Amino acid sequence: MVSRFAVLVRSYQFQVGWTKPPANQTHSYNDWSTKNSFHIGDSLHFRYQRDSVLVVNSKGYESCNVSNPISKFDDGDTVFELDRYGLFYFISGESGHCEAGQKMVVRVMLTPSGSAVSVPSNENGSKDNESDGGDGWDAFSWGPPPRNSTVNLPLSSYLLTALGVVVAILYLLM
Repeated sequence: MVSRFAVLVRSYQFQVGWTKPPANQTHSYNDWSTKNSFHIGDSLHFRYQRDSVLVVNSKGYESCNVSNPISKFDDGDTVFELDRYGLFYFISGESGHCEAGQKMVVRVMLTPSGSAVSVPSNENGSKDNESDGGDGWDAFSWGPPPRNSTVNLPLSSYLLTALGVVVAILYLLM
């Protein structure tokens, strides 16, 4: 018996921005992050001036340690692909910015991305101060992204689906 299936893969590019948040919004990046579903293959688009994006471990994140990053980006227009499930830690490399709240944790889901949804920021302020998303991990605040912060990348979806179809046809012809 031969079973046929098609795999539909969608990747999203999340627009992060990357500026030092105002003093009263030190958790804005992590608040935004907890309202989004990130999956392997998605990417984060950081746009910034006179700053850098550092990928660090959890200790570097907590202490805002910029001296030993896993990766450093300083070109002002960085696209970072989420290539594994788990937590990714980002901090600003500019002096004092991380301590002021320019840092973010991204949780990448284990399940494949079939329908990742971006929830827009709540403009009336309700639920913005919740510290736990109810899923067993602490909610973090990250810098404010643009209102429409998700870009669908259908080309990769079509290419991977086409590859799956070709493999299925070759399998049937054997």
